[in-house]
Amino acid sequence: MIDLYTWSTPNGRKVSIMLEETGLPYKTRAIDITNDAQFDDDFLRISPNNKIPAIVDHDTGMSLFESGAILLYLAEKSGRFMPADTVARWRAIEWLMFQMGGLGPMLGQAHHFLKFNQGASDYAEKRYAIEAQRLYDVLDARLEDHEYLAGEYSIADIAAWPWVSRFEWQRIDMNDYPNVKRWYTAIAARPAVQRGYHVPVHREEISMPE
Repeated sequence: MIDLYTWSTPNGRKVSIMLEETGLPYKTRAIDITNDAQFDDDFLRISPNNKIPAIVDHDTGMSLFESGAILLYLAEKSGRFMPADTVARWRAIEWLMFQMGGLGPMLGQAHHFLKFNQGASDYAEKRYAIEAQRLYDVLDARLEDHEYLAGEYSIADIAAWPWVSRFEWQRIDMNDYPNVKRWYTAIAARPAVQRGYHVPVHREEISMPE
C-alpha cells in the first residue's frame, strides 16, 4: 500500500493520475494547502520542502517527495509508462524534465499573475502570458508528428497534462494549438485520468476546449 499525500493541484494530480493508471493500491491523505497543512511537522518529515505531493511506500519503506521523482519511482515499480528502449526512455525523461524545469514553473507564474493577482504588475502579466504561449508552441511543434510527447503515452504526458488542464487560467485558446488540443482531449478521455484528477477532492470539472 502507498500513502499519497496530496492536494488538488497540477503537481498533485500528476501522481494520483499515475497511481490510477498503474492500478497500484494507494490511500489518499489530503494535505489542505489552503489551510497551510503542508507546514505541519508530521508532513515536513516526509516532504522536507513542505510541498505536495509526497508518498510513503509501505511495501519498501521508501518515502519520496518531488512529483518528478515520484513518477520515475512509480514507473519503475509498476513497469509501466516508461519505454524500455533506451532512446525512447531518454525521450520520456527529456520531456519530463521539460515539464519540471519549464512548463510547470512558468505556468505557475502565469496562474499567479494572470488569474490571482491581475493588475499587480503589467510587466509580469505580459511576461508570463508570452512565456505560456511560447511553451504551448513548443508542445504543439512536438505533437505535430508525435501522438504523445515521447511517442507512446508515458510519464512525460502524465506530468504535463495537469498543467495544460488549466489553460483557461493561462489565457490560452486551445484552437491556436491544434496538436496540443488533440493530445489534451485524448488524455482527458482516459478513465484513469478522470479518476486521478479528482483526488483528493472534487473541486472542479476537467476544463475542455471548445
